[in-house]
Amino acid sequence: MENWFHNFTSMQTALTNGKTTSKKLAMEYLNRIANYDQKGPNINAVMEINPDALHIAEALDNERKQKGSRGPMHGIPVIVKDNIDTGDKMHTTAGSVALKDHYAKEDAFVVKQLRKAGAVIIGKANLTEWANFMTEGMTNGYSSHGGQVLNPYGPGTFDVGGSSSGSAAAVASLFAAGAVGTETNGSILSPASRNSVVGLKPTVGLISRSGIIPISHSQDTAGPITRTVYDAALLLEALVGVDPKDSATETSPLHFANTYLSSLNTYALQGSRIGVERAFINDLSEEEKAVFDHALDDLKEQGAEIVEITLPNRERESSVMFHEFKNGLNAYLSRCEPHLPVHSLKELINYNWSHKEIALKYDQTLLLQSEETSGDLTDSTYLLDRLEDIRTAQTEGIDSLMKEHQLDALVSPNELGSNLPAIAGYPSITVPAGYTETNRQPVGLTLTSSAFQEAKLLSLAYHYEQTRSVEHHIPYFE
Repeated sequence: MENWFHNFTSMQTALTNGKTTSKKLAMEYLNRIANYDQKGPNINAVMEINPDALHIAEALDNERKQKGSRGPMHGIPVIVKDNIDTGDKMHTTAGSVALKDHYAKEDAFVVKQLRKAGAVIIGKANLTEWANFMTEGMTNGYSSHGGQVLNPYGPGTFDVGGSSSGSAAAVASLFAAGAVGTETNGSILSPASRNSVVGLKPTVGLISRSGIIPISHSQDTAGPITRTVYDAALLLEALVGVDPKDSATETSPLHFANTYLSSLNTYALQGSRIGVERAFINDLSEEEKAVFDHALDDLKEQGAEIVEITLPNRERESSVMFHEFKNGLNAYLSRCEPHLPVHSLKELINYNWSHKEIALKYDQTLLLQSEETSGDLTDSTYLLDRLEDIRTAQTEGIDSLMKEHQLDALVSPNELGSNLPAIAGYPSITVPAGYTETNRQPVGLTLTSSAFQEAKLLSLAYHYEQTRSVEHHIPYFE
């Protein structure tokens, strides 16, 4: 593919100059999917193709000629994770065979935002089933409906990350210009870092969750996965908005920075203070440590001060996600079409037992544990755990650390620092840091900050991306 297929801006320039059309762009991506997703390395990142993609692209080409461009997303092909509702001819399955015949009644809010911005939704991405909240020990990227997603940098060798596995692998493989994934705890950061792409997990409430199959009301969020930080900022601007169906978005309108793009600069690291928890580095292989240490040196060279910190110990068990999963999933499934075999978590569990040959390659321990809860959000155990989570992750966790050490961000390798910000509902961004020397395995550098600090994180990541001393490469498969 031409180099201008690699980011939104160069594609938009080519569209504006008449060098290509949205229809031709979509056809190029479909051709690459045909050759490398189900053939060749069999990446298996794409769950389903939008049968109307080429018609939509052609219509947007006509609109461009007649009325001009809607903006930087006009005619750009993107893919969305298959736990996000699309009210079209594509299914929404969360990777489960139990929902293989499920058509959502309407678009999720984020999909409406994409369409309004002029994006071409080219298809749905495979994922770790039920967004990796089905069982312990499930291989990242596996779903009973979609099969196994592979990492394009090492198909069958490297971990593809979970649960937005297909979204990240599709972007890395040039199957789409960008993607929308979802995260509860590491599900954007993990696959993005392991597939050498950029992933932004926003503050909970910045992007609407309505129309997305839920896990945890207190932790779920959608977010962009792209090949550059600039594109992540651009896609974020398209996704944010107040949604009457998601009250969390009502808490953040004053924080909507429709200037995410204009906040990017190559001086953000100068004079910044960035905290690092050495315990995370100890979990890396020696070669991964070398890559991450090199990335820290790059941060220092650009003027950042690296401050060693100790994150609070959070080994206690919490019931929050199990209660919220049962409550949220029952609500979602209860509204699904009558002909579907499951309309509650209990029915899903029984369906899986009855079809265990295809549905239960990896068991369903987390589903069972969730079903054992009341699912009632007035439950005292749930409420006390939720309040304790807020105290330890927000007030006495990230907020306290940031204030005590006067930090602009925390830094960690890959998704290893995702737990505390996930519980707090705070934002993180991961950006490619380099590759191990022996087998070229990707390593990501992840930055985290306090609530609604996306503009700062994007700017820090952008400065690092523009000045890092390691060349980023894309897997071409040829």
